[in-house]
Amino acid sequence: MSTRHPTTDQLESRLDSVRAAPSDTGWLALIVRRPAVDERELLEEGELHPDHGLVGDTWKDRGSSRTEDGSAHPDTQLNVMNARAAAMVADSDDVGRWALAGDQLYLDFDISATNAPPGTRLTIGEAIIEVTAEKHTGCKKFSARFGADAWRFVNSEVGMELKLRGVNARVVRPGTIRRGDAVRKVVEGG
Repeated sequence: MSTRHPTTDQLESRLDSVRAAPSDTGWLALIVRRPAVDERELLEEGELHPDHGLVGDTWKDRGSSRTEDGSAHPDTQLNVMNARAAAMVADSDDVGRWALAGDQLYLDFDISATNAPPGTRLTIGEAIIEVTAEKHTGCKKFSARFGADAWRFVNSEVGMELKLRGVNARVVRPGTIRRGDAVRKVVEGG
């Protein structure tokens, strides 16, 4: 497993791969459940639920500084990252290293602000999730795991446009999801 951190130049050189992510039909590359602080379980299958997010994940238990009472914020149930961006900042194709980012779903799909703005609904397996307007910028742990250059890069103008750090989402329709499931935008009226 690589422990070196990519430089800004290396990150910039890999942007074409991220930009080439499918915009219509992609796939679910990785499911990660966080059963406790700093713990990760890589799953082949998971359940999404409107009250719990990814069932077995600690989202609901951790709460949020974004709510008045400190309870879990409903618009941050799921953290979703582009799988190509995860490989880029992790400097590795090792999905175990990607999981250190702390997101639950890694999609080979264009989640940029242009292709998947807040309100965009995506089908994954039996479930539907909706991208929310809550910002996802990363934290000190992200910087420690992937380097200060990676943290600055995902929060740069291009990083924010492409949503390199990812997006927040909520579960709209419950269901089972599996690695390899197709990811598609929900077409209104279709």
